[in-house]
Amino acid sequence: MNFETYPFEKLNNLLEPITPTSDYTALSLTIGEPQFKTPQFILDELQDKSELLNKYPKTSGEAVLREGMLTYLKNRFNLELTNEQIIPTFGTREVLFNFPQFLLHDIENSVMAYPNPFYQIYEGAAKATRSEVIYMNLTAQNNFQPTIDKKELERCDFVIINTPNNPTSSSMLMDELKKWVELALKHDFVLLNDECYIDLYLDTPLPSLLNASIEVGNSEFKNILVINSISKRSSAPGLRSGFIAGDANILKEYMTYRTYVGCASPLPLQHAAAVAWADQKHVDGFRAKYIKNFEIAKEVLGVEPPLATFYIWLAVEDEIEFTKNLYSDYNLKVIPGSFLGREGQGQGFVRLALVYKEEKTREALERIKKAL
Repeated sequence: MNFETYPFEKLNNLLEPITPTSDYTALSLTIGEPQFKTPQFILDELQDKSELLNKYPKTSGEAVLREGMLTYLKNRFNLELTNEQIIPTFGTREVLFNFPQFLLHDIENSVMAYPNPFYQIYEGAAKATRSEVIYMNLTAQNNFQPTIDKKELERCDFVIINTPNNPTSSSMLMDELKKWVELALKHDFVLLNDECYIDLYLDTPLPSLLNASIEVGNSEFKNILVINSISKRSSAPGLRSGFIAGDANILKEYMTYRTYVGCASPLPLQHAAAVAWADQKHVDGFRAKYIKNFEIAKEVLGVEPPLATFYIWLAVEDEIEFTKNLYSDYNLKVIPGSFLGREGQGQGFVRLALVYKEEKTREALERIKKAL
């Protein structure tokens, strides 16, 4: 398989010949990895259940983990899901890669559509399934919302939307989500929303695609799926806890497939994740930190905060030269938008991940202001 070089490796190759100035300490706003300590109650649960390492975990997930996830869906979205409508996963990266292989295996000349720019696992899945790809370009002109021609949509077998979006930070509200559900039913394609940033809203809680499905009368979630992860909401990416939820008919067969994949999470991690999923208070604390970072960004750079995520999709004249100069003159790393897109999408932008405490965030943004 001819996989594209990952964005962070491209960045390393770009910056490798450059010796950054010693006038500044090294800082990086590249990776969307929260830099805040994982809450103590999660760490305590992990330690308390460490003795369970002598047992094999179930591929389907332990009851305690499923209950924690279902509690989360009820408390956060007022969704009453059954065990048949959710599968715990080992984070969401693996499910984004292997679910399309399951779904599209028996379809000749399969067609996938996803936003452009995008999280690169989408592309990896398309290559692994030998699928034709239709890019839904996210531009300033369409307010960074995924759009697609009707005739192309009719050919799709699988469509990924990603709202709140990485890297552009755009978000779809209920009316837009309902339109996508209606399109999935009308044209009979499977629609998946990557909702990993949905709890990092700045003001008003954002709806899930599953809420939109119910709103249009599709209460059984036919053709509709969502994935979510604990990594961002709980500052616990090392727990590798995610889920896929929605259409029970699809998930029943996918569960059989997963028994062969072997992605079961260790039992101590499942128990720690269970208490994290079931609690919302600690997430509100992290949201407050990101809200403060966006306030600093507005003060320093004059950018308007998005509805959700911890990213800024910053317009610059030449994203490659800006990235090189920022590293050379200010010892600060960012990701060029063109490394996250194809066919010219992402040019003229860099992505900033505001994942640090406010003091370090302010320092990084002040350097960017000087570079601009």
